Amino acid sequence: QVQLVESGGGLVQAGGSLRLSCAASGHTFSSDVMGWFRQAPGKEREFVGAISESGVSTYYANSVKERFIISRDNAKNTVYLQMNSLKPEDTAVYYCAVFRAGYYYSEKSYNYWGQGTQLTVSS
Repeated sequence: QVQLVESGGGLVQAGGSLRLSCAASGHTFSSDVMGWFRQAPGKEREFVGAISESGVSTYYANSVKERFIISRDNAKNTVYLQMNSLKPEDTAVYYCAVFRAGYYYSEKSYNYWGQGTQLTVSS
């Protein structure tokens, strides 16, 4: 059974940093593109970024570009989201997901999802 577990969320002050992790089990994800999404209260889930199978290529939403960095350790079946210069508008539940087909920025392109981890950025 495929399982994704996000961790590392919490409360941080604006301008701070935090790193989220997404650990995968039940499947070897070294051949999968992985994505990060987030959902703020009252808003739709939105694309944050994605990382290629090898980790060489990354893709980011404009809202997080230059501040967030996605990386992966295929030996550990884990994907990371390093978040820097955090803003209150980054407050959301963050999800990782396995890409299947389509556009990286569309949640419909992903077929396995974690349960999410909450990030709250205080001003």
